[in-house]
Amino acid sequence: MGHRTDTRQRNASLSGELARLVQKRIESFYCLEPGPDVGEFVRQSEDGMRESLVLREDSDALELLLMVPKLSSPPSLDERMQLVEGVSHFVYIAERARVGLPATVLELELQAEVDKFVLLAFDEASHSFHRAESICNALFRRVRYVHAAGTENGERYRLANDLAARVSRRLFGLRARAEARRWLIRFYRSGQTEKIRLARAA
Repeated sequence: MGHRTDTRQRNASLSGELARLVQKRIESFYCLEPGPDVGEFVRQSEDGMRESLVLREDSDALELLLMVPKLSSPPSLDERMQLVEGVSHFVYIAERARVGLPATVLELELQAEVDKFVLLAFDEASHSFHRAESICNALFRRVRYVHAAGTENGERYRLANDLAARVSRRLFGLRARAEARRWLIRFYRSGQTEKIRLARAA
């Protein structure tokens, strides 16, 4: 029993360190003020459960808990993308709370899909256009949905996927990394209505 507990603790610690790296990249890319340390909020979910951000809000406080799946060695692409999605949700909620603005579930899902593309297609020096198309295929075309079409969650995830794919295609036309980054920063700071408008105009 103790061995199992120690293993879970080590895995949660690794997840926390990776989550911190993702948080720093997101905050740096979008020029955000550093938020709460996501590593302090990471917990390992039960076997077979996907990532989830648990929120509890009252009149003067917002409590967060980020549940992430157990990581393989090395982590699979799906595990890494679940971690990115969870951290993206965490950072977005923390930032919107900091500036006193609301956030919808669709905003969270859409921004997370865009953040996956950003972290895979951009590195510290350049926007890697030569591999952007394969990244789009992996993220937005070769996808399987957990929730069925026609359900509220299913339709939300499908809409977020479609809009994020449009955003990624928009970036293909912005050959200068600085121009693409400015557009993405504007997108990040927009609310749901403006995010949808910008994506559909892409």
